[in-house]
Amino acid sequence: MKTHFFPLVFLLIFSLAQGLNPKCDIQDHGSNLQVFHVYSPCSPFKPSKPLSWEEDVLQTLAKDQARVQFLSSLVAKKSVVPIASGRQIVQSPTYIVKANIGTPPQPMLMAMDTSSDAAWVPCTGCIGCSSTAFDFAKSTTFKTLGCQAAQCKQVPNPTCGGSACEFNMTYGGSTIAGNLSQDTITLATDPIPNYTFGCLQKTAGSSVPPQGVLGLGRGPLSLLSQSQNLYQSTFSYCLPSIRSPNFSGSLRLGPSGQPVRIKYTPLLKNPRRPSLYYVNLIGIRVGRRIVDIPPSAIAFNPSTGAGTIIDSGNVSS
Repeated sequence: MKTHFFPLVFLLIFSLAQGLNPKCDIQDHGSNLQVFHVYSPCSPFKPSKPLSWEEDVLQTLAKDQARVQFLSSLVAKKSVVPIASGRQIVQSPTYIVKANIGTPPQPMLMAMDTSSDAAWVPCTGCIGCSSTAFDFAKSTTFKTLGCQAAQCKQVPNPTCGGSACEFNMTYGGSTIAGNLSQDTITLATDPIPNYTFGCLQKTAGSSVPPQGVLGLGRGPLSLLSQSQNLYQSTFSYCLPSIRSPNFSGSLRLGPSGQPVRIKYTPLLKNPRRPSLYYVNLIGIRVGRRIVDIPPSAIAFNPSTGAGTIIDSGNVSS
């Protein structure tokens, strides 16, 4: 099978870094962002009562199953995906980063998602959204994109009832709707002007988004596409251990400061799921024993969309 190399450097490293008690007010520097587990002491989404190790594992496995259902639905490009995956994508991100949106900047927490393209945040006045919202009226650089904008054709289910480009996404019985907008987004110390994102105006159903999503996929509205000149389609991330939520990881953007001594594998592109990062997995070994898995179960298949992907929203393989 012919393989292709892509200019994206993609490192997945599990780390026990940054100390036992992270300082939540530490500022990101350069082009590096801290990555927090959703249950980190620095996360407002942590459970009110600490979970036991067994409870944490069971919740993680349940979320992973819902996530797999969502990713599987992308093969057929369905407009409606299982409600469980809606809760997983919207309500239960595994890893989050801090971003600043607008002028002057407003801090927002966003789920880091390598299987999503677009970014979106709950905005002031959003019906059904959480209390933490982006107040676009206070930003001097905010603007709503019109229906004539090229980006309007790149969002799910665009409509043009008025002058603004509106979109909606459906997760089973839940709906998320908003306007396609632009503003300056600042990641660490890097401002990215005229960044296109969804400004949520309404949610209905059982899925209520508590934070935004930062899409790191391959699509035209992803962070890498919109910051090509700045980051040259290059990023790596270091995830904190799920057994140690007190630790923080990192998201490094751009070619500068990336690890030098690395092992790498080509990232494949599947036309059935063009936004996802595929790898040509040929087997799994635990210690010296090769796991008995039929090759067809993990084989890359551009015709069906089957294969193995790198996904920041899944903890287990």
